[in-house]
Amino acid sequence: MGVRQTGAAKSAMVMYLMTFSERIVNAAIRGVARVLLRFDPSPLGVVPGRGPLIVVSNHTTNIEAPLLYVFLRPRPVSGIAKRELWSNPVTRFLMQIWDMIPISRGRLDNRAFERARRSLISGALLGIAPEGTRSGSGLLRRGQPGAAMLALQGDVPILPMAHWGLHSFADNLRRGRRTPVSVRVGQPFRLKRPPGRPGPAVLRQMADEIMYQIAVLLPARFRGAYRDLDAMTTEFVEPV
Repeated sequence: MGVRQTGAAKSAMVMYLMTFSERIVNAAIRGVARVLLRFDPSPLGVVPGRGPLIVVSNHTTNIEAPLLYVFLRPRPVSGIAKRELWSNPVTRFLMQIWDMIPISRGRLDNRAFERARRSLISGALLGIAPEGTRSGSGLLRRGQPGAAMLALQGDVPILPMAHWGLHSFADNLRRGRRTPVSVRVGQPFRLKRPPGRPGPAVLRQMADEIMYQIAVLLPARFRGAYRDLDAMTTEFVEPV
């Protein structure tokens, strides 16, 4: 006669399977990356072992998030990803084992923000691409204010990170070439809280100041919308 599993036992078994699956997937991605890319992950070693911390980076392709994630582990890491990735069985599986947070783009998604807030409270590093969508070209696009809103809400430090090279991955793959990928990590900072509730103009400036912290880490040819460093302000950037 079989032993009936309690709810807690079933939950523990699911967590074990998810952890085991993640280890297999992460190892596979690291192995493929070593074959197809020339990538030195050692700069990621300066990322703190635990949060709460918001890690902001540029978004060029669908590749960099999995790549950075697997090389940041075993730190507790989560991130925000477009809800459409849960529509495909393969990407849904990856999002679930990596504990990603689905967000609906084009509107304020309070449910995603609440999950992100809880993730930060738990001590996770939360990855956000403030551009909101991939550029494809490697050039920075205008940032959105979501990261600023989360950072202000929880008084959480922000760590800027920049990478380049993956925009050439598809072309290099067709030609049988390995793609050189570089990553650079900046200095953490907090956003100074303005008096009163920040309005759209203040949030816009904060978003741009966050993006400039990413831009200065990139080679000039990839700075895109933030190529004019003379226009950079740091009114709300407070190094930590």
